[in-house]
Amino acid sequence: MNAIRHTISLVSLGTFQLVRRTRGPHARGFLLGTGLGLASFSAVTYAHSAEAVNPKVNGVQMDTSRFMAEPITDSKALLGDKENMRHRMEILIMEIQAEFCRALEAEENCGQKFKVDRWERPEGGGGITCVLQDGDVFEKAGVNISVVTGSLPPAAVQQMRARGKNLKEGASLPFFASGVSAVIHPRNPHVPTIHFNYRYFEVETAKGEKQWWFGGGTDLTPYYLCEKDASHFHQTLKSACDEHDATYYPRFKKWCDDYFRIKHRNESRGIGGIFFDDIDSPNQEAAFNFVSSCAKAVIPSYVPLVRKHKNREYGNNERQWQLLRRGRYVEFNLIYDRGTKFGLYTPGARYESILMSLPLHARWEYMHEPKSQSEEGKLMKVLKNPKDWV
Repeated sequence: MNAIRHTISLVSLGTFQLVRRTRGPHARGFLLGTGLGLASFSAVTYAHSAEAVNPKVNGVQMDTSRFMAEPITDSKALLGDKENMRHRMEILIMEIQAEFCRALEAEENCGQKFKVDRWERPEGGGGITCVLQDGDVFEKAGVNISVVTGSLPPAAVQQMRARGKNLKEGASLPFFASGVSAVIHPRNPHVPTIHFNYRYFEVETAKGEKQWWFGGGTDLTPYYLCEKDASHFHQTLKSACDEHDATYYPRFKKWCDDYFRIKHRNESRGIGGIFFDDIDSPNQEAAFNFVSSCAKAVIPSYVPLVRKHKNREYGNNERQWQLLRRGRYVEFNLIYDRGTKFGLYTPGARYESILMSLPLHARWEYMHEPKSQSEEGKLMKVLKNPKDWV
């Protein structure tokens, strides 16, 4: 079975891509039949006792079966202190992970499922990594949550001080961090890549004071520009922001354009979205509600684009351009992305989960420059000069 899957994966890089996007019913039937046979290979099923799935505290029950796996924090503890922001954020990210994974699985033509990997971190906490690989629609899709505690390493403290955090340099600072992060690399070049991350952070200072803040964002990386898609994506995010503050979207849209910039190439990674960090106002409740709205806007902003383009025909030229743009994605993540750096700096870092964002396949071609009037050239004009979409 491994050999079969590997062969199909390799063939899909070339001629197989051309065959699978033709209108021929025989080609489509072969692929669907093969995919259904392979779907069970990567599925992971969790079996729990009734009490483990539905723990009770004072008669209140939590249905953990709706999540991708058991929460990192004991379910009874989550129920016992529901007002604790750490617990509220963990429940939120578990829900976002499960809803997004199931929405993506529903778009797979061949029934491919996420592989679920629940892991624990010796230094404190753990996470749940969900990866769908070699799907018919998604070549690689990763949706992670992490709930970790420990002491901030010096490199992380220095990074936060550079952002204006009032933290003592050289001191051992206890921290708590939780978040959900996803990167989706589709197979069809007409379907864009999406990335989102929503997180909550607490640090205890040397004086015993607690500092907290939220961060996150959602951004889109198309390989071919569809202005209607771009407008839909940005309008959905704007609507989520406008529920809380009309100044949020323009502020965080510009922040996103500036952040996801591949400076050494003077081009953006994609067409942006929203990005923010260090949100600690007007109060914790309001900040949490804002982050919740943004996280819940991911599915309506993205899944309609997948459904619209996933079965479009494409050829080898489109595939090679997709691989080149994925190379740019890798460059940004490994050189500039703050979350990647923080993860790698953190003791006990789980590198497989941190580097989950990288695509299965990418390409670097020496001095490649698309023709300005080509479809690829049209995308490059927007990447060089970000524009407003709503």
